[in-house]
Amino acid sequence: MLNHSRVTAGIAGVAVALIAAPVAAQSGAAAQRTPHGDPDISGIFTFRTITPLERPEALADKANLTAEEAAAFEASERTRLNRDLFDPETGAPNAGYQSRAEGGVLSYNEFWYERGIELTADKRTSLIVDPPDGRLPWREESRRARALNRLNLRNGFADHYTDRSLSDRCIMGFNSGPPMTSGAYNNNVLILQIPGYVVIQNEMVHNARVIPLDGRPHGGVRQWAGDSRGHWEGDTLVVETTNFLRETAARGSSRDTQLVERFRRVDPDTVLYEFTFEDTNHFTRPWTAAMPLRRTDGPLFEYACHEGNIGMHGIMAGARELDTQPVEGTR
Repeated sequence: MLNHSRVTAGIAGVAVALIAAPVAAQSGAAAQRTPHGDPDISGIFTFRTITPLERPEALADKANLTAEEAAAFEASERTRLNRDLFDPETGAPNAGYQSRAEGGVLSYNEFWYERGIELTADKRTSLIVDPPDGRLPWREESRRARALNRLNLRNGFADHYTDRSLSDRCIMGFNSGPPMTSGAYNNNVLILQIPGYVVIQNEMVHNARVIPLDGRPHGGVRQWAGDSRGHWEGDTLVVETTNFLRETAARGSSRDTQLVERFRRVDPDTVLYEFTFEDTNHFTRPWTAAMPLRRTDGPLFEYACHEGNIGMHGIMAGARELDTQPVEGTR
């Protein structure tokens, strides 16, 4: 995927300590304020981290790692994810990349990635803080359907362009959500505040949400990024989003997703971002994740997603070509 992502020299900046949810009240000096008196959560931030959304099965009994364990995990993940180390013939070390025998072409080298190189400062093994096991509480039928869908996408299946993901079609942007989750690149967000509104603009696919704070009800029009309304609870901005058109870029979402996000400044350079995700179509219970938004240099860059503009023809043409190939064991 072609993009104009920043190349950040200070990618290994020190992670900011954050407290697992539920989060204790902010200590120390009073919260920073905007000129119009609201708690100030504005700025340009990055949410890149090597902490995975879900806790790896190998770390099932560990919510946090020691410093030594974290260093070993981070080194292992940097090797596993590094595209410059990927062997196109054997597929090793594998981070979900397909070998050439499987049709893989491996788009970019490691230069273009800014996925983060460290865990959160408290060395958590998952961004998910509830359920306590750090795992998504899938309904079993949804788990199976998701596995089939991922296999179809991996193998190029497409009877129709709507069979491809919203990310393939450049409609919704991978990590931008809502909710935001750390991804391979463009983990940057601009938060603006004016009287009565907060604007959240993601660098990924330049998604922007204009969120009113005046107590108006949700609208009746379904949108790709849903319909967001915000309010302050003390120094925390609470954003409730509903009325999604269909799934978002978030994992396992559907049009019935109910999302609650919380933003709270914990120090001059950090906003704690938490979200609770509820979708009874796919999950047995709501789940919550938390991660720091760390101040970073601007500006945001335009993300140019060409797959959705010109690549879909190639995807569909390739699928139709596969349809003409004989299946082993048939005539």
